[in-house]
Formats: sequence, C-alpha cells, structure tokens
Amino acid sequence: MELKNYSSSASGFILLGLSSNPQLQKPLFVIFLIMYLVTMVGNVLIILAIHFDSRLHTPMYFFLSNLSFMDICFTTVIVPKMLVNFLSEIKAISYVGCLVQMYFFMALANTDSYLLASMAIDRLVAICKPFHYDVVMSPRRCLLMLLGSCTISHLHSLFRVLLMSRLSFCASHVIKHFFCDTQPVLKLSCSDTSSNQIVVMTETLAVIVTPFLCIIFSYLRIIVTVLTIPSAAGKWKAFSTCSSHLTVVVLFYGSVIYVYFRPLSMYSVVKDRVATVIYTIVTPMLNPFIYSLRNKDMKKGLKKLKDRIQL
Repeated sequence: MELKNYSSSASGFILLGLSSNPQLQKPLFVIFLIMYLVTMVGNVLIILAIHFDSRLHTPMYFFLSNLSFMDICFTTVIVPKMLVNFLSEIKAISYVGCLVQMYFFMALANTDSYLLASMAIDRLVAICKPFHYDVVMSPRRCLLMLLGSCTISHLHSLFRVLLMSRLSFCASHVIKHFFCDTQPVLKLSCSDTSSNQIVVMTETLAVIVTPFLCIIFSYLRIIVTVLTIPSAAGKWKAFSTCSSHLTVVVLFYGSVIYVYFRPLSMYSVVKDRVATVIYTIVTPMLNPFIYSLRNKDMKKGLKKLKDRIQL
C-alpha cells in the first residue's frame, strides 16, 4: 500500500500509553498485571464451573461461559502489549500489528455486545414465556445465536479495518492511547476521514445499537410482565435474576457510547482513555464477581469445582 509522505506501513506507530511519566510506568505495570491475572483466573473459573456442573447447562450459562471466553480473548488482545510497553523505552507497534489488534479488538467487543443481547433475550423468554422456554431457547437456537454474533462482529471488524488500511499518515505516528483504537488512529491520518466517520455513525451505529435496542426492548417487556405479578416477593425474585446482567450492560454500554458515538472533533484523550479502560479491562475483570456473588447457582457451581479440584 502506498502512503503519502510518511510510511506507517514501514515504520509502524508509537503507543503513548496511559501516562508518559516514567515514574508511573512500573506502578501501572503492577496494577494492570494484577487486573489481567484476576480477569484470567476469574473467567476461567466461571467457564470451568459451568462445564463441570450439569445444573448450569442452561442457555443463560451457555451464553455466560462464552462471554467469559470472549472476555479472556478481549483483554489478551490489549493488556499483554500494554504491559510490555510499560517496561519498554520505545513503545512501538508495527503497522500490521496495529491493524491486527484493531481487528480483534472490534470483533471481540462487538461479540460481547451481541452475547449480552442474547442473555437479555434469554431473561425475556424465561420471565415472560416460561412455558415456552425450552422450545424457544433450544440448544440449536442458542448455538445459532452464538454463531450469528461472531459472524456479524467479524464481518463488521473486517470492513472497518479495510477502510483504515486505505488511509495515509503524513506527520505524527504517535498514537495517544494504550492500544490501536479507531478514533486515536483516525486523528493521525492526513487522508479525508469523512468516509470512516460516516461509517462510524451509520454502519457501526447499527451494529452496536441493534443489540443495545434488543436489550432495552427485552427489559421493557420484562418490567411490564413483572409489574403484573401480584406479590412483592415474586416481583423481587424475577428482577433479581436480571440484576447481574443489567450491571454489566450499564458498565459496558455506558463507556462504549461515551467513547465512540461522538464526532471526532470531540475526542478527548484523557477522558476517553479512562472510559476505554472501564470496558476493555475493568468490566471483564468484574464480570465473574458480578455474576457469582449474587447468584446461588453459580456459587454452588464454584463450590463444586473447588471440591473437585481438592479431590
């Protein structure tokens, strides 16, 4: 690919990271290493607990185990390179490496959003159509929902990366971020980025907003149904099955909407870094705690796994 004036394809980029202060590099390395390890261990435990406990072989936990697997992959795309850069003098990433990281980041993030939508549909059917649950949420249909989530997400990511690969980078090659995200890379381009921005506000909006609207619709239906339950205890029991999922949805979508659905001119380096850390690192780390602390079935599954390991 021929680039004008400055060949990023030959020289690559420099990732500025979370901070340029040399004194903060080692403390940040320790903090994010601990967060990464907690994310890995927590999500692996969720997957193993669901796998070894037959009581958890239900659609909700099928999607949860896949969400945990995606979170492991998602953080692994970003954090290891981030940790290496904390201890490196030159925080470089090759041009191809940047596009590859961008591709998997978008693909896995979008898959996460579709899995969250699938989990909302599961709760909708369980609460609003309990007698049809086994038919509607059959294993075959759950597998098709998973495959559809992955396919849409990877096609979207491929399209975005192909558009990015057509851009030219003329001056600075310093990305003011801790990974190759689309907005900070677009800021470096000397090409006309209007087509990319149109895609962000149309096709990307559709891909991300579709599962979000699905979640909103599902919970509106759930609220209407729950309000018809006569007893307060019955209402609380129904809502309590959704609390963990709602918490994750708010954390994930709140930060995603803040970062991506604004014009490029409103991009703020510091604020967007903080918001990005929330959904790329903090949310995957908290997911195992959110889904296990208030979930009796998950607690029993983890206890069963613990007993199995000790044997």
